[in-house]
Amino acid sequence: MKLHLRTLALVLTAGIVSMGCTKQEEKRLDMQAVAMRSDAILDAVFREIRPEVRWTHGFTSTGMCEVTRRRVVMTDISAERRGSFLGLVDRFWRKSGYRMTAVNNSVEFPAIYARTSDGYRLSLRIGGEGQAFFQVDTPCVQKSEVLDSASQATAFLAPDAELIPRPNIHSDFWSATRS
Repeated sequence: MKLHLRTLALVLTAGIVSMGCTKQEEKRLDMQAVAMRSDAILDAVFREIRPEVRWTHGFTSTGMCEVTRRRVVMTDISAERRGSFLGLVDRFWRKSGYRMTAVNNSVEFPAIYARTSDGYRLSLRIGGEGQAFFQVDTPCVQKSEVLDSASQATAFLAPDAELIPRPNIHSDFWSATRS
């Protein structure tokens, strides 16, 4: 009985210590800091995409302790180029040390999902008409105000637009179809 109590005490102590580390981490980071890290993750992947694609900001959402940043690609990515696009991003995320967590091999709506070592969840999904959607979900941190992204979008979106339109920018490479 004494051994079981000692084991239980060790387990509980380890749990409290690990919870304390998490709480310390939460105190160091707030929602604005993780939103900026999300922007850096997205900026890096867009710098890697060649030829470049044009994109606009999707909406940022916040929860009790997490932030979601989104970007919507306005360049049409043809069905023939989707595999190349996903492959390019997949290779870059792996090279960056991110762990691939899932792949959706759908012909029409493929997607890849990854996770950083510090708990950010990334996704790239291809939607209707070849529109690509990037999303970064942050780990839980201290609640704070979240400002709009400082990253400049590369696709024009009318200031009074209520919705982001379908991809409307042609690329000789990304929009190309087989002859």
